Amino acid sequence: MELDNIDFQILRILSENARIQWKELGEQIHMTGQAVGNRIKKLEECGVIKAYSVIVDETKIGLTFTAFIIFYMKTANHHSFIRLMDDRREVLEVHRVSGEGCYHLKIKTSSQEQLNRFLDDILEYGNYTLHLSIQEIKNRNSLTTT
Repeated sequence: MELDNIDFQILRILSENARIQWKELGEQIHMTGQAVGNRIKKLEECGVIKAYSVIVDETKIGLTFTAFIIFYMKTANHHSFIRLMDDRREVLEVHRVSGEGCYHLKIKTSSQEQLNRFLDDILEYGNYTLHLSIQEIKNRNSLTTT
């Protein structure tokens, strides 16, 4: 599916407020609510819109430690490591990268003990360097406006 300017407008508005009514969204981009709904359904069916979610302030639910890990695999078999990353709730992002390391991870934990347990568990697969976040400066969706 080739996206046009209207599709990108819809995606930007949904990124800012996924709960917006189709009619209200349509008023913002000069379309009917039904036409907007049809566009959204096509975007969902072709996989452009993968899911809708809620953004939670993790610190308010006890996830106070944010860590960035550069991970170095000790073998060429990455499948079991990738399965572990999929299964671990504290893992928010995993990126296979070029440059330093094999993977870059972003994790959130509620305590230093939980972080240490996670680090102990991944040592089976390789080594790492750890960077702790001391303050989040900016966090936004790539489609939202500044």
